[in-house]
Amino acid sequence: MSLKIGELISTFLCALVTGVFWGPWLGLSLSIATFKPEVFLAIGHRMIGNLAPVMPFLMPAATLSIIPVLVLSFNQHQQTFYLTLAGFLLFIAALLVTLIVEVPIDNQIKTWTIATLPNNWEQLRDPWEKSHVIRTASIAGLALLLIAAIL
Repeated sequence: MSLKIGELISTFLCALVTGVFWGPWLGLSLSIATFKPEVFLAIGHRMIGNLAPVMPFLMPAATLSIIPVLVLSFNQHQQTFYLTLAGFLLFIAALLVTLIVEVPIDNQIKTWTIATLPNNWEQLRDPWEKSHVIRTASIAGLALLLIAAIL
């Protein structure tokens, strides 16, 4: 695989992941604190149902697709290597936030109904919302990957 092909693949996959993070953050997170419980549950259930089948494959594939670019650029393209490494680390951070914070909360939310909604659902929702902001840092990772590919 050539460096440019690796950059194309990793940039494409990381752009898909970044879009998944950016859309909900922009569309929902800025107003999520105003949602009534039934609205929060309806949106949460739909998003979890739509993303759960795809993201366990897409996110690791995107993150792992960066490794060949790191290997191919290590000795020959230092600027590309370091920008790609920074992007890779941001995607690893996003993956960890997803696995440590998001997925456990999603697993709770998908079992909730209006009747079983915990009294402290807003306190449980808030770390979920904050983690969306942190994960959106992967956009910076995509920017670094794009800069590395252009240079």
